[in-house]
Amino acid sequence: MTLAAILHHLAFAAGLAVLSAAVVRLMIAVRVMDRPDPRKAHTLPTPKGGGVGVVVAFLVGVAVLYRFAAFARLADPYFRGVIEASVAIAVVAFLDDLKDWNFSVKLIAQILAALVAVASGIYVHDYSVPYVGTLPIGWLGPPLTVAWIVFATNAMNFIDGLNGLAGGVSLIAAVGLCFLAATHDGWFAYAASLMLAAGLIGFLPFNFPRARIFLGDVGSQFCGFMLAVLGVVASRFEGVALSFLLVPMLLSGVLFDVAFTLVRRALAGERLTLPHRGHLYQVAQRSGVPTAVVALVHWAFAVFGFVCCLLFVAASSSLRPYVAALTLLPQMTWLGFVAERARRARIERWG
Repeated sequence: MTLAAILHHLAFAAGLAVLSAAVVRLMIAVRVMDRPDPRKAHTLPTPKGGGVGVVVAFLVGVAVLYRFAAFARLADPYFRGVIEASVAIAVVAFLDDLKDWNFSVKLIAQILAALVAVASGIYVHDYSVPYVGTLPIGWLGPPLTVAWIVFATNAMNFIDGLNGLAGGVSLIAAVGLCFLAATHDGWFAYAASLMLAAGLIGFLPFNFPRARIFLGDVGSQFCGFMLAVLGVVASRFEGVALSFLLVPMLLSGVLFDVAFTLVRRALAGERLTLPHRGHLYQVAQRSGVPTAVVALVHWAFAVFGFVCCLLFVAASSSLRPYVAALTLLPQMTWLGFVAERARRARIERWG
């Protein structure tokens, strides 16, 4: 790709960021409010739905991409699947912001949106396993892909509890994936990640360090969903065995927090669908760690994940699982730190 092309793409992304910011300002004026309650960190009613700006910028970008950018086009069924699935999850999540549906309704809607993407052919067909080779997974591909998309969507939704946390992590992950895709000729993933990043750049100044508006479910679910779908697209990067691990590495902090919390609550016999304040980032904030610091720690996790991705693609296939495992080191350190902070603050019940 030429320097002129890169500058052209960045100029287009800047325009999308401005569009996103304008829509976010409109949503602040509309004032769909997020009311405080005991499980939330904020104490004053605050507008939500800032993710509408991210969604609008992304969909406008995708429309332009479909019409003009042939270099980044997927085969038409796949491309339409991405568009239809992104619209589906955005509409469902925005209605959730308005109606505050219970978890079972949201889960069904997320599964249906994931099925839209999978039905277009966007699913993992095989895994390249070191020492084994290519391992076809046949009929398991679609259900495993749906499970991944739904888990990542909810993980980003669950982590969206502090100013700048979900938005910042999503931005870093999108920029990282954009770079990785460009270096491996994954032009659709490159363009889509760039547009998602542009939308988040327009939103984040309104949310961090002081929140004038929250992402809302429309933003957090959309970001998680699109990054998960793009992770499936990234699994087809040419010449990169195990490339399905790239997005999980970028989102390692989010995925670890949610997975650990689900396992901990399940072992404690708690109902997993009930609202709570037991995520690691929430316990850290409750124990006295400043909100901005918690967000910045998670941004650092995403940056570390990107560094691991760079090492991953440079490593031999046999070493790549060990490089991916490196992302667990800061998570275990963070877990120990939060546990000690909770002990000192005498927080006996994490949920």
